[in-house]
Amino acid sequence: MRMRMAALASTALITTLVLAGCGQNNDPGGMPGMDHGSSSSSPSSSEASGDFNAADEMFVTMMIPHHQQAIEMADLILGKDGIDERVVTLAQQIKDAQGPEIETMQGWLQEWGLPSPDPSMGGMDGMDHGGGMMSEEDMTALESATGVEATRLFLQGMIEHHNGAIMMAEMELSNGQNPDVLELAQQVIDGQKAEVTTMQEILDSL
Repeated sequence: MRMRMAALASTALITTLVLAGCGQNNDPGGMPGMDHGSSSSSPSSSEASGDFNAADEMFVTMMIPHHQQAIEMADLILGKDGIDERVVTLAQQIKDAQGPEIETMQGWLQEWGLPSPDPSMGGMDGMDHGGGMMSEEDMTALESATGVEATRLFLQGMIEHHNGAIMMAEMELSNGQNPDVLELAQQVIDGQKAEVTTMQEILDSL
């Protein structure tokens, strides 16, 4: 866990430095999205697609594989017998929320003329623990576990995973520009903070 937290802190520092270097030409003095009319326009519209900066690009590019791993973790736990029904419900909730968000973010990258992350690269350009990502060893352990042990590994891993996503979303709120991306980042913070609270309560009761 100590190694994971150190890697997470390192990722946050690197991301902050990259954003500081890449965001110089994006009018940091203005309020995000204030110069582009209504924020209710479709994410696929030309208005929304033209209004993004380096922070928006980084958030979307990193969050897609992050969400994909969360769904993989949910699928693993949903495929097991003897799992706490509260965890089964939560895993399905995570899938139902994050699947459509992946599609939305992939649509933004397409509109921006940018490629979607390559799944073969692994989590966020191959960084094992960036943003709370599970390592291959972590995923193997979850896949092999059963019953209460699988439940515990899932909850512990997903809490760390969610906390990484919340940190990334907070960074987007501080540095991003696109109103649709900013709205999604706030949704990630609100939804995943609530899920972290629920998961911690379940974990404490095991």
